[in-house]
Amino acid sequence: MREIVLDTETTGLSHSNGDRIIEIGCIEILDKQITQGSYHRYINPETEVSESATRISGLTYEFLKQFEPFRNVYVEFLEFVGTDRLVIHNAAFDIGFLNYELSLVGVEAIAPNRVIDTLAMTREKFPGSPATLDALCRKFSIDKTVRAKHGALVDARLLAEVYLQMSIELVQRNIFGVGDQVIQEHEADEPAQVARPHMRSFSVSKAEETAHTALVNKIKNPIWTRLAKSKAQLAQ
Repeated sequence: MREIVLDTETTGLSHSNGDRIIEIGCIEILDKQITQGSYHRYINPETEVSESATRISGLTYEFLKQFEPFRNVYVEFLEFVGTDRLVIHNAAFDIGFLNYELSLVGVEAIAPNRVIDTLAMTREKFPGSPATLDALCRKFSIDKTVRAKHGALVDARLLAEVYLQMSIELVQRNIFGVGDQVIQEHEADEPAQVARPHMRSFSVSKAEETAHTALVNKIKNPIWTRLAKSKAQLAQ
């Protein structure tokens, strides 16, 4: 299963007011593993960048004028993302801008039912908790020191790691009998179900067994020890 984690930077907050995309960053995930596949472009918005946007991203119109406008790069962008699922934080914002840009070149809009909104996932999984990308990186102990400014490719890579951590939690809840976990996509016609990982088909190595034993020995009254004792008692 191929998924594309996507982020954009823009000249402002509203494409309805003429704001445009100035940067796109994408990270490829295959079967819940981050690959070396990525897509990144700075884009000439052909309009000024707001002061607030420059403070956030560090990008100015003077810098961006050297790059191609969206109409010259949209084909390669669409070829990279293909028809695969898009993973976006606050998807309504990015998809709104992307579909606006696509409409200007006469291309069909990205359908909302191929998008997973990690902001919606966060609010469902951790109601009442901070839902920003920074907060999620702290929650999952993901190193975000590279994020001095908001950048589309940096943020997409951080979001990919956050998304995989949240996906692991959902799969673990499936394994322990909570039932199938379904992520409600932003404005989706149909929900997208998280794929279960392939079952391991080979035995534990000696190195893995040793590492596990060392870890268990560091934990006070670990569940593995309690389970072993319970099984021994049942066997008697």
